[in-house]
Amino acid sequence: MRVHRDLNDLPDFKNAVVTIGSFDGVHQGHQSIIEQVRQIALRYGGESVVITFHPHPRSIVFPKDTSLRLITTTEEKIELFERYHIDHLVIVPFTVEFSQMSADEYIEKFLVEKFHPKCIVIGYDHRFGLSRQGDIHYLRWHCERFGYEVVEIEPRQVDDMTVSSTKIRRALENCEVKAAAQLMGHYFPLSGVVVKGQQIGRTLGFPTANIELNERFKLIPPDGIYAVKVSINAQQYRGMLYMGTRPTLKQYHNRTIEVNIFDFNQDIYEQKITLELVDFIRHDQKYAQLSDLAKQLEQDKIAVEKVLLEALDEDLGPLEHFPKVAVVILNYNGRAYLQRFLPILFNSTYPNLEIIVADNASTDDSIEFLEEHYPQLRLIELPENYGYAGGYNEALRQVSGVDYYVLLNSDIEVTSGWIEPIIQIMEKDLNIGAVQPKILSFAHRDTFEYAGASGGWLDTLGYPFCRGRIFAHTEKDTGQYNSTCEIFWATGAALFIRAELFHNIGGFDQDYFAHAEEIDLCWRLKRAGYKIVVRPQSVVYHVGGGTLSYNTPRKTYLNFRNTLYTIYKNESASKLLWLLPLRLILDGLAAGLFLSQGRLDHIRSIVQAHWSFFPKLPALRKKRREAAERVEKCRIHAENHQGRYPRSIAMDYYGRRKRRFEDL
Repeated sequence: MRVHRDLNDLPDFKNAVVTIGSFDGVHQGHQSIIEQVRQIALRYGGESVVITFHPHPRSIVFPKDTSLRLITTTEEKIELFERYHIDHLVIVPFTVEFSQMSADEYIEKFLVEKFHPKCIVIGYDHRFGLSRQGDIHYLRWHCERFGYEVVEIEPRQVDDMTVSSTKIRRALENCEVKAAAQLMGHYFPLSGVVVKGQQIGRTLGFPTANIELNERFKLIPPDGIYAVKVSINAQQYRGMLYMGTRPTLKQYHNRTIEVNIFDFNQDIYEQKITLELVDFIRHDQKYAQLSDLAKQLEQDKIAVEKVLLEALDEDLGPLEHFPKVAVVILNYNGRAYLQRFLPILFNSTYPNLEIIVADNASTDDSIEFLEEHYPQLRLIELPENYGYAGGYNEALRQVSGVDYYVLLNSDIEVTSGWIEPIIQIMEKDLNIGAVQPKILSFAHRDTFEYAGASGGWLDTLGYPFCRGRIFAHTEKDTGQYNSTCEIFWATGAALFIRAELFHNIGGFDQDYFAHAEEIDLCWRLKRAGYKIVVRPQSVVYHVGGGTLSYNTPRKTYLNFRNTLYTIYKNESASKLLWLLPLRLILDGLAAGLFLSQGRLDHIRSIVQAHWSFFPKLPALRKKRREAAERVEKCRIHAENHQGRYPRSIAMDYYGRRKRRFEDL
């Protein structure tokens, strides 16, 4: 990302796709707009350009108004924009003279003359020019004259952003820094310069760096102790932040912001420091003696270290070492996908990476294509088509010396840096067994893809759904599910799993052939106490239905049969007594729905699924025992139920008309 501060020294932008705003907080609403700008720029073969202002326009237009409270300073915004891969950030010096430009001058002399935009992405309520004369309609009126396109940010999205900013400020003012981080998609930053203090912390055994802020309008949360991440010269540390008037020290009354940086003893006076608030620990208190304060700080440090250890949704910085990762693509007649997506995969930035294609007895020219164009790639040729489940089991038996497997569908387009965020959290938390990235549609890139979306859940009756996809309804991605969190199952389209754990837990059940085998695998991991996580900071795009279409009778058969397999193998015996008869009734209702649609072949698939399931109960009973034994051998904690929905998703979807995960 290039940062520009001088309007007279801008480059010649190529097909610039521009968006404009204050972007205070650079929160999830803003991030969705940035991604929209990036995607349009890719479509045009152009550059993404974000325009913002310094100082904040309100401080110039209304100089006597002291109520302005900024979530992020300009310098903090620069650091945050860097994370979201825009090409150019232009910081416009906002002056009285600039504020006096008419709407026509703003368009012609500012936007067109300086940026030559191919496209302007703007909110329906955006106003510009003297007395706020200009709006989106005014921009569109000039489209033909100046040759740009205007893309309107949906009113709901703009309104949601306003609400988000209000909620973020309110959360911070109430010490709810974790809630604020959820809304922002990152931690609340606090930056300044280290200055000399009274060095009282040293006498208590907690030396601190005193911070002087450089933005008078910066929002400051209430006094107290906070768990923080500390960044100094691109290095990251852990720390304990204090903000307050030091009521125990009667001789001092000024408010101070100071941080005790763990395992750190360098001289950093006059250096810039950035804190990210992870969680609030306690409010400020007055103690009778300094010794009492010192004892409390010892307890505070223990609490802070626990919070920082458990925090998952964070930018962990560079990996200290790079475990061996094998991306394994199971291919069946996917020559066209390999040709299209392998070059992008080979651009992955992760250094300790092996890419393997396991061919599931393809009948097209996949093998010939790989041997001719990718001789450096490891190719595993399977003697027959074992399906997804069996194919991966057979292939992964031949992949050794690896820390992590990534099971990747051939119809997946990866993005730059897609591996690192996932390996980071798996390295940090050994309780995480499997992780998936955020899965977006290849054809509709602002929409979640059916197979996994932003993490899989399971309802009380065993029906799967996702953050971003319930049944066939897929949501648009506006950043609403950008938080790293525990889920119940991770999609097999792009599944990261610990290599040794995959084998110890028994791998996939080969009887599944394809569909729902990843739910069964994740359920066994959850029973052993492991966490399954979605990491939306990693994004991939999925064509979907590349080897097995979503709407075929064959898919319906595998769906109903394998779901019954999964329930029987993993649910408790007492629950199965009423759940299996109920599923018979519910599957009958599904058949009735297919009948109303005239899809008789799908009804036949449901009947065949049940005929396949019930005669196999003796064999499944044996599998249930074997799975339980493997779960016990792999157990690290009690069974993990995070990601189970306590209601019926079908009832909520069809009865209560709940179409979006966030509405549940």
